[in-house]
Amino acid sequence: MSVNKYNSEGYNDPTTYEALTNIDKQDKAAKKAANFCLSEKYRPLVYICSPYSGTITKNVKRARKFCRFALDIGAIPLAPHLLYPQFMDDENSEERYLATHTINYVLMGKCSEVWVFGDFISKGMEREIALAEKRKMKIRYFTNEMEEVQ
Repeated sequence: MSVNKYNSEGYNDPTTYEALTNIDKQDKAAKKAANFCLSEKYRPLVYICSPYSGTITKNVKRARKFCRFALDIGAIPLAPHLLYPQFMDDENSEERYLATHTINYVLMGKCSEVWVFGDFISKGMEREIALAEKRKMKIRYFTNEMEEVQ
């Protein structure tokens, strides 16, 4: 919209000009905000359930790959077993219990889905899956190659 400084009779009308200019700016800002919101698609928060114990280096590498996969297909991955071992001692039974039973269960409750990866279900994964089932959460299963299993 083009705003004219002059009224229909040709006289300078600064008050009307300023008011219409402000309305025009607000309209443009609202359209820009609406387009931004429409372009951002919804990304569900998903709990990544995969083995940690055992071959830890290999399992951490896989978990990172699973998180990247989730991100690439439009989800926000949450993998507590990649975060908490950074500052908690997995060999300390109290800290392990805190991480695997308290913290993980709270975080899982914030997620809309649980994605289970791998060809092996560990004891920790069994507990997470059982909790997700009890909460009636959507659970999706994937192979190590990230192919969904129906």
